[in-house]
Amino acid sequence: MDFGLQGRRAAIAGASSGLGLATARALAAEGVRVAICGRDRERIEQAAASIDGDAVAIVADMSETDGPGAFVDQAVAALGGVDILVANAGGPPPGNFESTPYKAYPTALQLNLLSTVAMCQAAVPPMQQRGWGRVVAITSISVRQPIAGLILSNTARAGVTGFLKTLALEVAGDGVTVNSVLPGSHDTDRLRSMYGGDLSGAAAATPVGAVGRPDDFGAVAAFLCSDQARFITGSAIPVDGGANQALL
Repeated sequence: MDFGLQGRRAAIAGASSGLGLATARALAAEGVRVAICGRDRERIEQAAASIDGDAVAIVADMSETDGPGAFVDQAVAALGGVDILVANAGGPPPGNFESTPYKAYPTALQLNLLSTVAMCQAAVPPMQQRGWGRVVAITSISVRQPIAGLILSNTARAGVTGFLKTLALEVAGDGVTVNSVLPGSHDTDRLRSMYGGDLSGAAAATPVGAVGRPDDFGAVAAFLCSDQARFITGSAIPVDGGANQALL
């Protein structure tokens, strides 16, 4: 299927590895010119080199106040504009109510909520002016059912979901769609570090009996950017092998 994205321009945050990189590769395969960012120059340049297509590496940190907006600005300068924004960042440290100090919350909110707000503020108005745009945020199944021991992530990602839904309603008439994708357990470096390299436990906890492949996740995210997905907006779509057990 041709997604109708040839020549479009995308800024993908948190794309030095994992689901962000998989999304960048899926978009590049559709003829999208991509700008990707990460905190470490060597890693993000290696990631850009691994993409089969036109890819630009940018160093930016989503945990810094000025980092997200600066990333979009640099992506616009490198690509001549941004038609697609993929908001993504690593998760905050684990912890529960008792173990997590108040001072940890502002950092988590910056990483997983305010960074998305800043990127949207920089990228969305030009999309509205052009009458076409796509925003896809990579969040977590925790926005449907909180994950024990991840109180910071649960809190921040629920907040960004509220922001995205509100934004989707406000810009729907301008040809801009706003959606989020909710990953469950996928075979990424982060998940392997959490499970000590052995993903059998994560696979057993997933109804399909396996963890997800990053490339499959990237394909779903890329589809949400397509012309065929123009009638999908304000949605939070689980890609989790059935792990989410809510009715809706």
